[in-house]
Amino acid sequence: MIDKIKNIIRQELEVNLSSHYGESINVVVEEPKSSNLGDISIPVFSIVKTVRKPLNEVADTVVEKIQELEVRELFKEINRVGGFINLTLNRLAFSKKVIDNYFVNGLSVEQVGKEKTIVIDYSSPNIAKPFSVGHLRSTIIGHSIGNILEKLGYQVVRINHLGDFGTQFGKIIYAYLNFGDKQKVEENPIEELVKLYVEFHELAKENPILEDKAREIFKELEQGNPEYQKLWEHFREVSLAEYMKVYEMLNVHFDSYNGEAFYNDKMQAVVDELKVKGLLKKDEGAMIVDLGNDMPPALIQKSDGSTLYITRDLAALFYRKNTYHFDEVLYVVGNEQKLHFEQLKAVVRKMGYGFYQDIHHINFGLVLQDGKKMSTRKGKIVKLEDVLVEASNLSLDYINEKNPCLVNKEEIARKIGVSAIIFNDLKNYRTNDVEFDLQEMVNFVGQTGPYLQYTSVRISSVLEENNFSNSELMYDLLVQDHSFDLIKTIAQYEEILNKAKEEYSPSVLAKYLLNLASYFNSFYAKEKIMVDDLKERNTKLCLISIIRNILDEGMNLLGMQVIRKM
Repeated sequence: MIDKIKNIIRQELEVNLSSHYGESINVVVEEPKSSNLGDISIPVFSIVKTVRKPLNEVADTVVEKIQELEVRELFKEINRVGGFINLTLNRLAFSKKVIDNYFVNGLSVEQVGKEKTIVIDYSSPNIAKPFSVGHLRSTIIGHSIGNILEKLGYQVVRINHLGDFGTQFGKIIYAYLNFGDKQKVEENPIEELVKLYVEFHELAKENPILEDKAREIFKELEQGNPEYQKLWEHFREVSLAEYMKVYEMLNVHFDSYNGEAFYNDKMQAVVDELKVKGLLKKDEGAMIVDLGNDMPPALIQKSDGSTLYITRDLAALFYRKNTYHFDEVLYVVGNEQKLHFEQLKAVVRKMGYGFYQDIHHINFGLVLQDGKKMSTRKGKIVKLEDVLVEASNLSLDYINEKNPCLVNKEEIARKIGVSAIIFNDLKNYRTNDVEFDLQEMVNFVGQTGPYLQYTSVRISSVLEENNFSNSELMYDLLVQDHSFDLIKTIAQYEEILNKAKEEYSPSVLAKYLLNLASYFNSFYAKEKIMVDDLKERNTKLCLISIIRNILDEGMNLLGMQVIRKM
């Protein structure tokens, strides 16, 4: 709401001042560097420069025009400090506007994404390999961005671009056919396929010819060898079944599971178009697109005719554009792939397509444990499913200690544990590395997921026992600092969602929820809710009900689970 008020001030002042001075005036409306100066600030230096009038004269004119604004009633004071005009909110009027707006519109926000489509490519684990902690960040960052976009009115297409093709399948098929145990693979497919893959590499060190055999198998697979095709389909099916267990635990879903293999028959059209447009060049037998001096060339086709990731990504991109007619396409992929996506955009641009500007690499940092990349533990992959179970068990230990008679405590512990892992990641700006400490994540105190869930439960316990009405409220109760902090934070909700979209970072929302919870707990410590006076009690119950609803919806948008008891 503050941003909306700032926009109204800017737009009306620009019209009024432009009319007054007879030339186009641009007005800057911002927040003061210090809250002691007020809530909104208007620097007049740029106006002075435009109209070439003395500072004092211009400042007086701006103050005069502010007095005529539609939102003037929301401000108690207008003060001038040097070249700045600072406005202080009328707490009573602003509080009434915020509360009344909620009871008319709820948590609805302007549908800025109406009739716009955004495709998000995220998660994308590799078939025949465990779903590791390494895929956690892409999965939950992408899922949360999708939720926020949908809240803002966008149509979101969620794509899991599975790593289901490549020479590794030649290796796995060779190993399976020559020294695999079919029964073991059926009983524990992912683990056994990984063992076979590792065993193949050990044997290939002593017998390099195995690499050639694997390449031959993969080439035949590409050409449609029915035996190899059947095995590949089976490996893909059992892998996806395993991944679905993790997605179910995370409450993550997709609209498409079309992986790399889906684009096998769509790449040649891209290569042909590049040829027709004169963009392909031969370089030591390979075909490349020269991207100038600023970045390395894009390798489109190897000397043996096989294609690469960028060829496949180009085919996928054009398929998605033609199928979904997207306004933007997001790739939620780690920092290390920055060059790849720069090359992708550059090739699309050279091909003459303007939508290269709509391609966004939503990059993110590493998952660390004790400051080191968390990819292995004693030489083994850290499976995400195991971590989620461990977090749930830690949460159950806490519940057994604090509330052993809680009904459905195992289910509640699962929701706490999984949400704790999600929030620990999303509270960090996505490009930063994330430290992974399970004990800290499931802590009910501090900047954690359980802290947010506990705050929501705390409010719910009060609301469940008491009915309230918003027909008669004492708005003057909301002008004290600890109450008004809540009002201003409530008023920021829509702006926070828009900022999270602009930055494609759920951390904006996560940090906002932490602030809201902190302000509530400060308010709760200072104010008695269940007072005898009906209007005062109604006012306080209305206020905390709004807070609870924002916390709950915000947690849902992050992909967390809302609970009512803990």
